[in-house]
Amino acid sequence: MDTKITDELRATHAGQIAEEILRKCVHCGFCTATCPTYQLLGDELDGPRGRIYLIKQVLEGKAVTEKTRTHLDRCLTCRSCETTCPSGVKYSHLLDVGRAVVEEKLPRRLSDRLTRALLKTVLPNPALFAPAVAAGRLLKPLLPSSLADKLPPTQPDGRPWPRPARHSRRMLALAGCVQPSLAPNINAATARVLDRLGIELFEETKAACCGAVRFHLNDQTAGKNDMRRNIDAWWPHVEAGVEAIIVTASGCGVQVRDYGHILADDVAYAGKSARISALCRDPSEILAAEMAGLSPLLSAQAQQRGKLAFHSPCTLQHGLKLRGAIEQVLSMAGYELTPVADSHLCCGSAGTYSVLQPELAGRLRENKLAALNAGGPALVVTANIGCLTHLQAGNTLPVRHWIELIDEVIE
Repeated sequence: MDTKITDELRATHAGQIAEEILRKCVHCGFCTATCPTYQLLGDELDGPRGRIYLIKQVLEGKAVTEKTRTHLDRCLTCRSCETTCPSGVKYSHLLDVGRAVVEEKLPRRLSDRLTRALLKTVLPNPALFAPAVAAGRLLKPLLPSSLADKLPPTQPDGRPWPRPARHSRRMLALAGCVQPSLAPNINAATARVLDRLGIELFEETKAACCGAVRFHLNDQTAGKNDMRRNIDAWWPHVEAGVEAIIVTASGCGVQVRDYGHILADDVAYAGKSARISALCRDPSEILAAEMAGLSPLLSAQAQQRGKLAFHSPCTLQHGLKLRGAIEQVLSMAGYELTPVADSHLCCGSAGTYSVLQPELAGRLRENKLAALNAGGPALVVTANIGCLTHLQAGNTLPVRHWIELIDEVIE
């Protein structure tokens, strides 16, 4: 694609990235076939090809309009188009650049700014989010459905983390911002599974939100600061030889895996961020690598455990490019996985998308739940806290993180 990016923007690292991405796009349109919002709305500008054209106009100095912002805001950043694209266009990286320019040139309405400010302040801060969740559960009948849907019932106290310092192999875990309040058993279950494989898992309390919340709400400066804080918190452990950084929420995993790209022009953090990205692992990657030790643990408990439907988050299959490993482990554990039509499509969670775009997110959830429930499963499992809370809000079946099931089978 021919581009004429403004000289001012071309002189920046972001502008150079955008120009390189734009030049790879051949406008073939394959991406529209797998774009959830294009399938719902049928508007070229609500698909990747149309949004790329809008971003190109903005980067070339054309006037930024509310129409442009509306179509960019409707994007889920699910990256399904990246999986489909034959030219290797990094659409999500281009979208980050385009949204940042639009945000700078076109101020939002006051109500929109206030909503986003509230999300940026509360969600990434566990000290604020935890009491907000507790209060929300008490006031749930009074909350708008887009917020009330996000509040799962209080989980009973699960089994504790294993005793520390039992193994020579050690891995870090990202606690994150919302998961400790909404589903505190996920990381603990991961720690117990890894403990049985001879690996100690521990959290660094100085690390918190991965940076995705603020970054994808177009406060990229604050998002980068969240990333730098995590890098600083983790770096002593990296230098001490920690084997990996485990991220049990695939949405956060994609963000941490992107640290090296996002901070590539930061002289102080470029090298460190690349190292952190290289160490980032989804739990499924660890279990796949430890299959020799895991298989006997699962086979010792072999029995038929009924049907379940696995929802593969977009961040897992399109962002991290991980497919099949979780399904294999669940099958080894005795579960029968039911078929899920259009499994490549987003459920509509997409971070804060389900709050900011509730109508579209609701339609996507209905479609996803119909596909998940079609095979008659007894429960639904997934790999991301955002998908988990979004799907369970509209589903009569329980929705859980897959690692909790493996923990229960082994124990």
